[in-house]
Amino acid sequence: MLVGFGKASYLEKARQQPEKVKMVLEKIQTDGLMTTIEAVQSKLAQPLQLGYCNVGVVAEVGAGAEGFKVGDRVVSNGPHADVVKVPKNLCARIPDQVDDESASFVVVASIGLQGIRLAQPTLGESFVVTGVGLIGLLTVQLLRAHGCRVLAIDFDESKLALARQYGAATCNPGRDEDPVAAGMAFSRGQGVDGVIITASTKATEPVTHAARMCRKRGRIVLVGVTGLELNRADFYEKELSFQVSCSYGPGRYDPNYEDKGQDYPMGFVRWTEQRNFEAVLDMLASGHLDVKPLITHRFVFDDAPKAYETLTQDKNGLGILLQYTTPVAERTVRSVTLRPETRFNAQRPVLGFIGAGNYASRMLIPAFNAAGAQFHTIVTAGGINGVIHGERAGFAEASTDITAMLGNAAINTVAIVTRHDTHARFVVEAIKAGKNVFVEKPLAVHHAELAEVEAAYTLAHAAGSESSGKTDRGPQLIVGFNRRFSPQVQKMKALLQAIKEPKSFIMTMNAGAIPANHWTQDNAVGGGRIIGEACHFIDLMRFLAGSPIVSIQARRMGDAPGVEITEDKASITLGFGDGSFGTILYLANGAASFPKERVEVFAAGRVLQLDNFRKLKGYGWPGFSKFNLWKQDKGQKACAAAFLRAIEKGTAAIPVNEIFEVARVTIDVAEQLRRQ
Repeated sequence: MLVGFGKASYLEKARQQPEKVKMVLEKIQTDGLMTTIEAVQSKLAQPLQLGYCNVGVVAEVGAGAEGFKVGDRVVSNGPHADVVKVPKNLCARIPDQVDDESASFVVVASIGLQGIRLAQPTLGESFVVTGVGLIGLLTVQLLRAHGCRVLAIDFDESKLALARQYGAATCNPGRDEDPVAAGMAFSRGQGVDGVIITASTKATEPVTHAARMCRKRGRIVLVGVTGLELNRADFYEKELSFQVSCSYGPGRYDPNYEDKGQDYPMGFVRWTEQRNFEAVLDMLASGHLDVKPLITHRFVFDDAPKAYETLTQDKNGLGILLQYTTPVAERTVRSVTLRPETRFNAQRPVLGFIGAGNYASRMLIPAFNAAGAQFHTIVTAGGINGVIHGERAGFAEASTDITAMLGNAAINTVAIVTRHDTHARFVVEAIKAGKNVFVEKPLAVHHAELAEVEAAYTLAHAAGSESSGKTDRGPQLIVGFNRRFSPQVQKMKALLQAIKEPKSFIMTMNAGAIPANHWTQDNAVGGGRIIGEACHFIDLMRFLAGSPIVSIQARRMGDAPGVEITEDKASITLGFGDGSFGTILYLANGAASFPKERVEVFAAGRVLQLDNFRKLKGYGWPGFSKFNLWKQDKGQKACAAAFLRAIEKGTAAIPVNEIFEVARVTIDVAEQLRRQ
């Protein structure tokens, strides 16, 4: 499915995801056509790791991953790669009786097992499996192990032959055999107890046939993908139950279970993802599950493209195994040369990049490239993003080793574009290594981290001044507060310079809703959306006011029954030393068609209004009425260029006292909201 989607044209992709088309149209209305096109192209260009069934040997055990030790053979749902890293609940140890090839089927077999658990078969019941591809044939065996009689339905006679080998009766609609009639005959005219659909088709017939062959109060579970134009009468008259199965079982898509390793108590959730893995392994060890006949192809990993070609073109393909032949010692290599013999001008910024996610690859790397940056090394956690985006942008190396990159004397500047909880730590390490630092917001997610950054910066500059005999010699530090560098904000700043009296600001962020369990909403990881995003506008207001922040007052939306309220629906009022004040409305409960970011300034009988960094209007300004752009510009390129110029000139792109001030105020605001 993923390979097919990746090869599809833009039009075909749009047809497959109509809900995304609606989002694109809404973005065009607010952000403009060209900005939307760039965002869509970047999103579609993001590399996606394939695969989720593998077997390997534990090389390292992370903190809290009890139950595993180095050298254990394990299965996991990590991607296809020589080295994978997965949380502890997404892997399981392999019994000695199970060989590696058989164990590689465990995760995919768990998909079928979860469908069976939802259907709740009992000894002696009759079940139908519709679609006996790889998951279907595994499901046939697992149902047989439950003591059920099984009828397999498929158009492929070779797959039905395997089903018969596993003890199932079969029906081939391609030979004019009627599935409903076959199901009724198989159940001795009573109707089958349940149907598990493991087919992949746009047709509705699999569900329709299932309903018509089921007995009263029969169970239908959809494991695969089918059309769902259902006839109510088919279900109503028999009181049938219909359920869609979710992957490998309870815990799937729950970040607390999968990412944080918080298991469900067995007394309340007997079968989780991991326990389903273990159950399949036990079935393999006992011989009740035999996957050897399902292995149709083997490829060495270097021939993976051929394996995916077989997957998409060979209808007889079932179990396609990728075999890793690289010597284990070579898998510890953590850097790849992308452009050999690249030469750098050490008198200018030479960049190392940490992170290559969507924002880094779509915005920041192109922004630094446009500013003439010299790209040395790009570091990512998994390596794949680094190689792909590193080759595209012209980096000399891609790596997964941050320590080595920070220790490279050829690199004098580092850009940090990682998850928010890592920013402060990486900034401190980079400053101690003597590197200039660009860090995407926020600088820190709580005051203790911020104090460490300030201490490291102060110490580095004190040491630099002492060694050079000049003041303020040390690494540069900037946070990615790009809004203040946008051309329209620069125009606003120039207009406001002539106003000597206090100003009033209203800044509205129509942020849009994101799930409460998204990592950015996690105070420990993302810092919450106020720290992670609203900081942009705290900095912008500080810049336009041109005066220190002397007071804050924050209020979030009140709790409501049955509604989960997070801090991303709040107002923030700031007071400034010159008597100015302003309110930031950070709202996640608005319409997507409304401008995402609006800035209004009231001063001396005049008003400035900026909508979405595209349209700037002036009211009452002599000689100025509007400044519109044909394409949204939030200042990313200008921010990168200003940072590189500052390094070369020994100046500051943003005064460091403002950087620390905005960071402190932002954290204070978030803490005030959380106390309400």
